[in-house]
Amino acid sequence: MRSSKFNKLQYNNSRLNTLILVVSIMCLILYLPSILFPILSKSRTSMHNDPSSSEPTSIDHIVFGIASTAKSWPTRKEYINMWWNHDKMRGCIFLDAPLDNDTFLDNDSVMPPICISDDTSRFGYTWDGGLRSAIRVARVVSETVALNHTNARWFVFGDDDTLFFPDNLVKTLSKYDHNLWYYIGSNSESYVQNRHFSFSMAYGGAGFAISYPLAKVLSKVLDSCLERYTHLYGSDGRISSCLAELGVAFTNEPGFHQMDVTGDAFGLLKTHPMSPLVSLHHPDRIDPIFPSMTQTNALRHLYEAANIDPHRILQQTVCYDRWYSWTVSVSWGYAIEVFGVHVLLPDVLRIPVTFQPWLKNRVFNTFFNFDMRRHHHEPCRRPVVFHLDSVHLKEDGITSVYRVMEERNCTFGMSSPRRIQEIKVYSQKLNLELKQLQSPRRQCCDILPSSSYKLMEINIRSCHEEELIHKKP
Repeated sequence: MRSSKFNKLQYNNSRLNTLILVVSIMCLILYLPSILFPILSKSRTSMHNDPSSSEPTSIDHIVFGIASTAKSWPTRKEYINMWWNHDKMRGCIFLDAPLDNDTFLDNDSVMPPICISDDTSRFGYTWDGGLRSAIRVARVVSETVALNHTNARWFVFGDDDTLFFPDNLVKTLSKYDHNLWYYIGSNSESYVQNRHFSFSMAYGGAGFAISYPLAKVLSKVLDSCLERYTHLYGSDGRISSCLAELGVAFTNEPGFHQMDVTGDAFGLLKTHPMSPLVSLHHPDRIDPIFPSMTQTNALRHLYEAANIDPHRILQQTVCYDRWYSWTVSVSWGYAIEVFGVHVLLPDVLRIPVTFQPWLKNRVFNTFFNFDMRRHHHEPCRRPVVFHLDSVHLKEDGITSVYRVMEERNCTFGMSSPRRIQEIKVYSQKLNLELKQLQSPRRQCCDILPSSSYKLMEINIRSCHEEELIHKKP
């Protein structure tokens, strides 16, 4: 009897233990996901959104969509050829019609591939006197996304006369997380252009960039926006309006340049903001940027310097000659202004008005969105200008040489900077890191002792922590 009771008790205990074990396992199965899922989810989100967790942005991550026409491409292709690298870059030139066989040249194999834009006749266009090609150009965005390039982080758009500086484009975009929604560019230099069209729009000629996830969404809804915005003038207005409906504002990057000016653009190029030079536009509407050259040769001359030190190109450095009270403003890779007097730094940094407004005959057309200084109508009362002659990369650094390319029949004495015939600038290659892009600081320079009164030598360097850029006593 006792044995039977004992066996029965042992059996009941076994059943109870089994029940407890089963319940424990079930609770564990139900409870574990609630612990692990947030951890895994957070980990995956962090890996997806954190740019530092992946390789740095490079030109391989950018896809270009360039708008052109069958008529303009044969002449504008030379501009594209200055910056396009067939082995490293991806994208397409979008034309309104196929090219004749006669328009293909030997170097077309190293140019971007040609794509023919889709028909846009179904969309309305009601701007009086405008060009309905703006619709086709706007759809370059969705048609570029539809090319389905792999490993894309950014889509960059521009015109066939937009001159990109690829290294600086990559460096500028590397500031931003490509997994987020970004619409990056700049507006016009002209107050009237911005007031007439928009202050909060990335102008298409300057070029603009859209991050991959935003471009994917925009491409799906763009056509519906085109149907609503028939009254707008340009393609960039249609793009910005559609992005506004998506709740996205444009991020201003001053390295993109619309160049809504005519004539001598020296003032704009000479006083570039402290951001890498990303693009230039309208080369056909401005004078050759170097004297005594064709515009094509002048631009190639600028690219020669940019290829040696891309992050430094057009960056402005100012130093003072204590002996003669001269003020020297270096725009690396382009030109140097030497003032025969002491000029305070904020006045040097103002843009000299060497150019003409895009639209003339109205006072408001002379208003621009930056600080300006007078460009004297008498050449002999202006600062002496030395333009880039050559750039040399050496083991110990970079030497750039500047000479007077426009001789002036001016009288001067030995204390005048007009006696100088050549300026040599010594520098190290500038490699901007993320912190320098986010919080830029202008570099300093020193005027070195020279072996000849006709030669000036300058060394560019990083400023000391408490160093001020001013005339030393």
